[in-house]
Amino acid sequence: MSAIMTGGCQCGRIRYEACVASDEAYCCHCRMCKKATGGVAAAFVQLPREAVRWLTEPDWYASSQVARRPFCRTCGTPLGFAWADGTGQMDLTVGSFDAPEHFRPVAHAGSEALQEPWLDTRDLPRHFSATTASVVRHWEAAGLSVPE
Repeated sequence: MSAIMTGGCQCGRIRYEACVASDEAYCCHCRMCKKATGGVAAAFVQLPREAVRWLTEPDWYASSQVARRPFCRTCGTPLGFAWADGTGQMDLTVGSFDAPEHFRPVAHAGSEALQEPWLDTRDLPRHFSATTASVVRHWEAAGLSVPE
């Protein structure tokens, strides 16, 4: 069953709607995706290009001779991946969706660069923003509450 889902960048300048047919997502561990997102992997939802409608056109970075990546030049949010030649699917970053909890990982791509210790972190201590003193102090000093 398809649903229209929305998303965008951190500052709100770039927004999109996507017709999403499933809850499937994947993690790409290739070196280029790591560099593009600054993470140990990039979490993506892969969609037909025609399923994505940009409400505000993103900025685009030619990250290689074969790939282009949409992003926001104001806040720096990475929004996805597309083949430079215009063929194939459009990948949107899971974290840029307004409801990223909708998705579940079903596969790993770029596994040649996968960092095994980062896959299973369930036994690590968990710290919550709203109960971390330094985080609370900074938000309160700004006259704000800690965001979710």
